[in-house]
Amino acid sequence: MFAALTGSLHIGLAALGSAIGVGFIGMKAAEATGRNPGAAGEIRNMAIIFAALAEGVVFFAIFLVKQG
Repeated sequence: MFAALTGSLHIGLAALGSAIGVGFIGMKAAEATGRNPGAAGEIRNMAIIFAALAEGVVFFAIFLVKQG
């Protein structure tokens, strides 16, 4: 039972960290677009890529939890 709780804890912490990371990415992308509106398309593309990479951490955490 403790192993299942620990696995769930790791997934929860990974999800929390990912959510915070995506929030920072969005915040800084909005700030960068405000400073340089001409580069909005490039900033948006980079923000989407970085957000996807940050969310990928959660999938690694889910798949690496030992089932048993």
